Amino acid sequence: MKYIIITDLDGTLLDHTTYSFEKAKEALALVRARNIPVVICTSKTQAEIEVYREKLDNKDPFIPENGGAIIIPDGYFKSVIDKKNGNYSIVRLGTPYKEIVAALHKIRESCGIAITGFSDLTPGKISAITGIDISSAIRAKQRLYSEPIFIESGHENINKIKKIFNALGFNFMEGGRFHHIFSLNTDKGKAVRMLINMYCDHYHDQIRTIGIGDSHIDLPMLAAVDVPVIVRKKTGDYDKRIQLPNLVYADGIGPAGWNREILRIFEDL
Repeated sequence: MKYIIITDLDGTLLDHTTYSFEKAKEALALVRARNIPVVICTSKTQAEIEVYREKLDNKDPFIPENGGAIIIPDGYFKSVIDKKNGNYSIVRLGTPYKEIVAALHKIRESCGIAITGFSDLTPGKISAITGIDISSAIRAKQRLYSEPIFIESGHENINKIKKIFNALGFNFMEGGRFHHIFSLNTDKGKAVRMLINMYCDHYHDQIRTIGIGDSHIDLPMLAAVDVPVIVRKKTGDYDKRIQLPNLVYADGIGPAGWNREILRIFEDL
């Protein structure tokens, strides 16, 4: 049996406020010692993920921008059919960024609702909103498949904008700090299922997948794995929008919950 962990970052493996994975270090050491892949699947860009892969000493594939692509280190699998870029093979799944931004501009001009995307913001403004440093904000703007947006307050506005984006062929996912726009035919779940198939072909063994997230935007990913796990949000509550019959509720906020549940799963294996 080969185990694979697929995890969100913000609010899950990383603390929502500090972006630290300190509280998950014990479990991370365990999975590293057992050679268990940890696949990062997040709304963050490739440039952002690469920073955390280096900090985590992570050598496994990763999925940026809510399933916009599957990025595989050279030589990780015997064969991957798609484009190569530097030290990676990349399976591109999402709509090109410029098309998403063009749709955003079109909708903003026609609906009369204030919508602000990352493409409208300077790194300094992103830093002020999120609390990340300028270098991190620059990496957050290096988008290829999705656009985080803010919408003028009011749930009616959110529902209206969601319907408009859907009609134009784009997915609209409500997030924590931001909402996210990306291809209607792309999500974390589709990318995860494709990557799991690659692992099955590679190992020729039974695969058991564990997915860990904290918010509704992780639902497609959690629905694609054998063991879906949800950690508590910074408020101490679980996201009630995530409903799955076999959902595991980790007892802990963010990385503390991540740590506790991974240790529990593997303690007797």
